[in-house]
Amino acid sequence: MTTDTMIRTEGTKILIDALGLQSATRFFTLIQREPFDYTKWQENLMEDMSVKEISDRAVKYRQTNVSSQGYSIDDAEKLLAE
Repeated sequence: MTTDTMIRTEGTKILIDALGLQSATRFFTLIQREPFDYTKWQENLMEDMSVKEISDRAVKYRQTNVSSQGYSIDDAEKLLAE
């Protein structure tokens, strides 16, 4: 089971990798400063996308992230099956 601390740590790493330290810090500041309703945001996040579009994006994301770490899709599936 993934703990809250593990999620926070991994999320922070991902944001820093994607945005850089300065922009990630700015993002955290903006989130804390502004009221944020995660449920509403999540409901509206993909409202204009079909299930096929969401699936295609997920597959593309998975292929990009798995291959960038030196794993093939088959390797990843084997790891997930363990």
